[in-house]
Amino acid sequence: MQQDHSLCAWGACSGVQSKSYVEKQLQPSLIKICTHCERLSKKDLGIRIPRPLGNGPSRFIPEKEILKVSKVDARTQTIFEDAFAALGRLDNISVVMGFHPQYLESFLRTQHYLLQMDGPLSLHYRHYIGIMAAARHQCSYLVNLHVNDFLQVGGDPKWLNGLDEAPQKLQQLGELNKILAHRPWLLTKEHIERLLKADEHSWSLAELIHAVVLLTHYHSLASFTFGCGITPEIHCDGGHTFRPPSLSQYCVCDIANGNGHAFHHDDLLANQEMCGEVEVLMERMKQLQECRDDEEASQEEMATRFEREKTESMLVVTAEDEECVPSRDISRHFEDPSYGYKDFSRRGEHVPTFRVQDYSWEDHGFSLVNRLYPDVGQMLDEKFQMAYNLTYNTMATHKDVDTSMLRRAIWNYIHCMFGIRYDDYDYGEINQLLDRSFKIYIKTMVCSPEKTTKRMYESFWRQFQHSEKVHVNLLLMEARMQAELLYALRAITRYMT
Repeated sequence: MQQDHSLCAWGACSGVQSKSYVEKQLQPSLIKICTHCERLSKKDLGIRIPRPLGNGPSRFIPEKEILKVSKVDARTQTIFEDAFAALGRLDNISVVMGFHPQYLESFLRTQHYLLQMDGPLSLHYRHYIGIMAAARHQCSYLVNLHVNDFLQVGGDPKWLNGLDEAPQKLQQLGELNKILAHRPWLLTKEHIERLLKADEHSWSLAELIHAVVLLTHYHSLASFTFGCGITPEIHCDGGHTFRPPSLSQYCVCDIANGNGHAFHHDDLLANQEMCGEVEVLMERMKQLQECRDDEEASQEEMATRFEREKTESMLVVTAEDEECVPSRDISRHFEDPSYGYKDFSRRGEHVPTFRVQDYSWEDHGFSLVNRLYPDVGQMLDEKFQMAYNLTYNTMATHKDVDTSMLRRAIWNYIHCMFGIRYDDYDYGEINQLLDRSFKIYIKTMVCSPEKTTKRMYESFWRQFQHSEKVHVNLLLMEARMQAELLYALRAITRYMT
């Protein structure tokens, strides 16, 4: 009997219970209580009441923007309710993705299948691999989420003491996790052979495909988590405090008395500075389209432009801060904490260009995944296509805009940073469409997401809506996942042949 993988098949949802939960998830930080009111409310109770540390699901996006989406979009509300019915929670990642319900539905369906449905790996192995992958980028939000899930499905608590306490089979996955997360172009068929032909605790091909998909899924999801400034839910570690609110925050009694945030003069200056940003970008898109129509560059020139863009991408600094040192709580879940992203040509290192015409997701990777892990190739393909083709034909306040050129530039720039080249794409377009602040954000979020800051998020596309920036993050996340998958699947294919 074929299983129904739709969200609705996750289980009948209790509308009242789910809706109540959704409202609690989205609105806890709207109800702020001043010290006086809090003292009166708890006077005779003698209890400690937790208070959310953040203002909503994201440190970067105003809570009112996120609330507005779920209230006006019935489809988003339904997806939230179905997700809660299936998982017993609605995490802040899903809430922020709710800006784009079509994508969210595909994402949740795929993730549910990877973690819950029939597959080569046991449930506790799946969550532990999720912990290993998220820990590589010091993503405590995802680590804590899957620590809880790991224990709920019967995982051995001893494994959480560190990777060296986990079974040898999972420890052997550490090298693959490390390379895929930071330097996937170094992956070879020898790495695959060591996992498949180990004297003891060897992996089957199907198990390895499942593990690779999970690793790449959580590496890229860590990028999204940091890129959108996702905050822990109030009931999670790091999501609450028992200290009273600061005097600078407003209480519900302030709202009743008509108090509110004043308009800042700095905001006006910033708006004046960024005026015209969208129009300039739209004009460049128009000019590039006209150039495409007038003349076509030779293959030699296209190759030169790719190499130039790949070299320039190395000069983009990923962050202003010094190296992030992972805490012991996080670093115990992976090996070699000092291992990180390195550009191709640092210290004379050279990596051959990965030509998509020789090995692509559509012609090679898709079929390999689908053969060894049925249905997953199809789900991943739908998710990639959804992120890549998603459009509302708008740019900020402008309507009826074809954004395909911009979306392709973003996707191909990410693959370019990983050495992946499309022969039919003119990489000269990238510098015309992506400015330096945007490139810094992209490279940081994709290669070293733990270094992403609110300032980086705010510095690019300042006239665009938050929903459009979330869409950018979806593109970055999926492009990164596909890049990692291409290197891993090519290595597996080479081993098999």
